[in-house]
Amino acid sequence: MKTDPIFYRIFLIFPGIFFELINQSPELANAYQFSAVEVKQLSFRLDGVFLPKPKVNEPIYFVEVQFQVDTTFYSRFFSEIFLYLDKTKLQNDWRGVVIYPTRSVESKDTFRYQELLQLPRVQRIYLDELEVTAPSVGLETIKLVVESEETAVSKAKVLIEQVKEEMRDGIEQRDMIQLIETIIVYKFTNKSRKEIEAMLGLGDLRQTRVYQEALEEGKLEGKREGKLEGKREGKLEGKREGKLETVPLMLKLGATAEQIAEALGLNVEDVRKAAQENSTN
Repeated sequence: MKTDPIFYRIFLIFPGIFFELINQSPELANAYQFSAVEVKQLSFRLDGVFLPKPKVNEPIYFVEVQFQVDTTFYSRFFSEIFLYLDKTKLQNDWRGVVIYPTRSVESKDTFRYQELLQLPRVQRIYLDELEVTAPSVGLETIKLVVESEETAVSKAKVLIEQVKEEMRDGIEQRDMIQLIETIIVYKFTNKSRKEIEAMLGLGDLRQTRVYQEALEEGKLEGKREGKLEGKREGKLEGKREGKLETVPLMLKLGATAEQIAEALGLNVEDVRKAAQENSTN
């Protein structure tokens, strides 16, 4: 299961979930923009960064999702952070957040970075140990990523019911349900989207007035705002350009053209064309 694109979508659409994950108020997300940052002088970019908005005196958050053992991870993680800090004009403090599925995936090669890892400046999160002390659809959705295949579908169905009960905003409700569905799609790669929809009982939901109104509202919103980097999932007219702009980043994160097309609701050929155009620029 390729996890990076899933977390990118979650933090892009619902940035408040990230701040819940690090035991901060989700309202803090209003002071940030989640994006990729490029260090042009050194030809590399960091794909998961929460940048404080102008005149906001909050730390920069560098986020890495690490679901595979990588003995060089910490050397790369810290070197990229310090190279970025050396080149940026921002004077804000910084924090590092690494998200692991379990402790067993974390590199044991930490000797040279012990002091950094022991500071509150760097936070390591192990999803299998994550305890949700207060009801939180966002954190439960994060935990769904590491749920076993045997229990993932039943857990997702419970979450969908929770979303319908707790989320009053139609667009947010729709977006969260689609995120839950996407996590299940990534877990069951041998199933079609229609099969997943049937497994989760989403067919009837999508015919409801609330869902259709949210879909229409999202469509109109996309026409007004145009380039939302794929943040909303409606029927594409005004949003198509914004979604296509996320293709190069998701490819860099390791998603296939087919997975990106499924996740963003795009045609596979359009995804491949966007990737090709980016490589020639």
